Amino acid sequence: MATQTDDLQATTPTTPLVTLTPEAYKVVTEAIGQEPDPASLALWLEVRGVQGGSFAYDLYFQAVSDADKGDGRIAQEELEIVIPQQSVDRLRGARLEWSEEGGGGLVLVNPNSPAPEEVAPNVPPEILAKGITGPLALRVAAVLEQSVNPAIASHGGRADLVALNDEDGTAYLRLSGGCQGCAMSQMTLRQGIETTLLEEVPELTKILDVTDHGSGENPFYS
Repeated sequence: MATQTDDLQATTPTTPLVTLTPEAYKVVTEAIGQEPDPASLALWLEVRGVQGGSFAYDLYFQAVSDADKGDGRIAQEELEIVIPQQSVDRLRGARLEWSEEGGGGLVLVNPNSPAPEEVAPNVPPEILAKGITGPLALRVAAVLEQSVNPAIASHGGRADLVALNDEDGTAYLRLSGGCQGCAMSQMTLRQGIETTLLEEVPELTKILDVTDHGSGENPFYS
């Protein structure tokens, strides 16, 4: 006889690990069908890190037999899907779609976001925990949007406030777009962004760049 707990587990809905829309399923199965020995392959979906404040992903075909015990394995119709163990919780509930934008491509819509310490590992946790919702933080964010970002947008750059220590006036910024990995990023920070922020928000004393310049399309620091 099933116990009450067993009955509860059997009837409680669970969030699917990953699903594919019909369009994405068609694209993936057609592509995997062109591979040697397609019956032995699965679609592998993996979070490879954090970039620009969001998860970055890898999608590839690999043998189903390579999956380890802790990896997530699901099947959608005839397609095997494998999620490496370290990516399971980060991808739970995600949906792979086909988008016509930019010439068409697969897009992973993920309801999960990186933890604050993953987005800005160089910022002290106690500073991250304060958030960026105070009056001073909102002023800094406004200056970035109204004065800084329009000026660096010409080369695809952007600066965002990640954290603020309002006790000592330290602002932690993340650069993205053309500024991430750019060899001139520190000059842009010191001579442009820092100067503007210190002039318009005199309560600030220090501007720190916490960008991961070793990732992205043009890494400068390694």
